[in-house]
Amino acid sequence: MASWHDYPATAQLNPDVITLPSPCLVLLIGLSGAGKSTFAARHFRATEVVSSDTCRALVRDDEADQRATTDAFEVVHLLTKLRLRAHRTTVIDATNLKRADRAHLLKLAQSAAVPAAAIVLDLPRALCHERNQRRQGRDFGPDVLEAQEARLRSDLRSLSEDGLEPIVILDSVAAIDSSRVGRATSSIGDASSGSPSESRPT
Repeated sequence: MASWHDYPATAQLNPDVITLPSPCLVLLIGLSGAGKSTFAARHFRATEVVSSDTCRALVRDDEADQRATTDAFEVVHLLTKLRLRAHRTTVIDATNLKRADRAHLLKLAQSAAVPAAAIVLDLPRALCHERNQRRQGRDFGPDVLEAQEARLRSDLRSLSEDGLEPIVILDSVAAIDSSRVGRATSSIGDASSGSPSESRPT
């Protein structure tokens, strides 16, 4: 994990409640195995989540098939574009570690005049590796996570330069498990007006 000084100056560290504009684009950021999909399922409607793994499965019937990545992200970008154009909150469940990849998504949000936020799940690489070993098709070598962690560290501070607000850092399992998501009404208006004020509906 990074120290506080490695995080953007505007970042919120381990807030009890994450308040997001509604609608907005939400980038979940973190290593493979950090718990992004679990977090998304806990706090957002299934229809709000655009998952790179799910899109890989749609393309090749296997969410772990990395050969599908390029085509899968075409699907991610198309769904994101259409949802943001309709002013629907859209959560991107992917590692989102590369600034160039984030820039493409942020451009879609800007074109739709929808604000964008980042939620970073910054868990220890060893824990992510342990989790990946238990996931079918995800027991890749430690060098993959090392590269992901290096990219996360190098890009963390630049998040504040990308127009993301809020930027939330959750740096422990306890912080992730105890966090709640609230939604603030935006001047844009969310077409999915039934969005909960906190967390995902049951």
